[in-house]
Amino acid sequence: MPDRKPSSAIDALLEEQRVYVPPNDFRDKATIKDETMYAQAAAEPDAFWAKIAGELDWFVKWNRVLEWREPDAKWFVGGKLNASYNCLDRHLRGPRKNKAALIWVGEPGDRRTLTYWDLYREVNKFANALRKLGVAKGDRVAIYMPMIPELAIAMLACARIGAVHSVVFGGFSAEALRDRINDAQANVLITADGGYRRGQIVPLKHDADEALKGTPSIHHVVVVKRGSFSVHIHEGRDHWWHELMDGVSDHCWPEPMESEDMLYILYTSGTTGKPKGIVHTTGGYMTGVYATTKWVFDLKEEDVFWCTADIGWVTGHSYVVYGPLANGATVVMYEGSPDWPDKDRFWQIVEELGVSVFYTAPTAIRAFMKWGAEWPKKHKLTSLRLLGTVGEPINPEAWVWYQEHIGGGSCPVVDTWWQTETGMILISPLPGITTLKPGSATKPLPGISAEVVNEQGERVPVGGGYLVLKRPWPAMLRGIYGDPDRYRQQYWSRFPGVYFTGDGAKRDKDGYLWLLGRVDDVMNVAGHRISTMEVESALVDHPTVAEAAVVGRNHDLKGTAIAAFVTVKEGKSSDSELAEQLKEHVVKKIGKIARPEEILFTADLPKTRSGKIMRRLLRDIAEGKAVGDTTTLADPAVIARLKQKYEEQEG
Repeated sequence: MPDRKPSSAIDALLEEQRVYVPPNDFRDKATIKDETMYAQAAAEPDAFWAKIAGELDWFVKWNRVLEWREPDAKWFVGGKLNASYNCLDRHLRGPRKNKAALIWVGEPGDRRTLTYWDLYREVNKFANALRKLGVAKGDRVAIYMPMIPELAIAMLACARIGAVHSVVFGGFSAEALRDRINDAQANVLITADGGYRRGQIVPLKHDADEALKGTPSIHHVVVVKRGSFSVHIHEGRDHWWHELMDGVSDHCWPEPMESEDMLYILYTSGTTGKPKGIVHTTGGYMTGVYATTKWVFDLKEEDVFWCTADIGWVTGHSYVVYGPLANGATVVMYEGSPDWPDKDRFWQIVEELGVSVFYTAPTAIRAFMKWGAEWPKKHKLTSLRLLGTVGEPINPEAWVWYQEHIGGGSCPVVDTWWQTETGMILISPLPGITTLKPGSATKPLPGISAEVVNEQGERVPVGGGYLVLKRPWPAMLRGIYGDPDRYRQQYWSRFPGVYFTGDGAKRDKDGYLWLLGRVDDVMNVAGHRISTMEVESALVDHPTVAEAAVVGRNHDLKGTAIAAFVTVKEGKSSDSELAEQLKEHVVKKIGKIARPEEILFTADLPKTRSGKIMRRLLRDIAEGKAVGDTTTLADPAVIARLKQKYEEQEG
């Protein structure tokens, strides 16, 4: 039987030729200056991760680095530590004691700064307050709050006493909160009277009360007084945060936790079916986020680090709270949106606080592009030295715009790939040594074994395919809460023995990885499997386009035709002539096979509250179907407007 050459599962069509070498002054001062770590990790992965874990504080050292019985991993078996202790106590022994840990900016303009000593005392007090309510090791605590310091304090207090926190994004509905509380069987809910978003009050306590009508496991509710919002206090069940904290001791000895003890459950914002509770444990997770924060963001003692993610998402868990605080960093937290009261709010904060490392989502970057470069130009952004992106693949043009207009043309951009499930960044440049390519997350980090494979699970040397992870990594999920069968089926059944990420990727001739989005979004056009991300990147490459979302719809001849939903930059007009220009632009960048059949111009695209475009709903519109569940959308009204406009265009 002849040898079969591995074929690409996804066609790789878009070529990007631009490269950016790390500036000499950045390279000279970088935390990681050469590539020896890659070789060390490949040669002895267990010893490599053990050395990294040894930089944390352990009460009892582990006796085995890794136990792997696929699909179940145990890291640093026998070791005991505490996540809260590693984020706080260990920094109090030296000059970090009075260093700013959190700099918080409220949307209305109020501000608080907590040093490591301040944060330590507040966390200890709230940990004791939780114990006073009967919370014990292993209990689940739900958290439904705005982006205020008490959110981070609550998480660290839970970790301190060994309780498992489950943060629910403050933009979710009462129904979503109820389902997550019930799945985790949480017995305490921590919330706030309200929060602010685009100048409006978010009625968190009101929504929590609605959810609590169907949550029999909840015994106590703790309410932070964020503003002077009118709320109902249920006697005997509800407690004001400030009253609980009054007179409580500011010393609470941290619970020694087994490395594999649960740290938190985080529910992914799936659009249908039962919420999926991703479980992360203590030792491996802390090792992973500690290391990647230091490596990827080239963290320095004097940095002011701002990850703009809400803590309700995994990015906020790993790179607002646990990773940066374990490194003793100064972390910025902002409560509101980037366009309130105006479209330069982020740049105002960067300038005022001297932010040096800035980490945000491609969705936000494309919004900045749409609004125009005049907004960042109003502010002095010279404190910035490193930029990052997270959440979905970034279009090359958005990458270049970000580097030029926010980074002043000199800041390296670290495009990071990871998931709620992975817990930590897995694919990313190391900014002092990696030559950057706009749109590419470059290569797996030291100690990470990622591959691109075809339908048969065979390695694709160059070209497109499925992204898999071939070896356990410390911060990997330990399962889906209460559902081991779903865990095996979802992540370990497609390719035996390896973790299937659900994402498509391509590998170029230099070994760089380019993420192509979810494989569910791949379009089969005339026998070619085309990634939505590549067509979207070609559209955004046109100077008039700020953002694009592409879907496939049924077509009698081609099988699938490409429909594009396009948002133009402010001040640009959209008409049939531009639509034809854009179609030809895609042909020029990719080829005739990727030419959109139709283009619809729209002011907004349907996005989840974390900023991800909901292509499934756009596919429903393009095929004239009833639109599916819209409860996870930031603005469900966008769908109704799009549907009407699409029907008018088709009619």
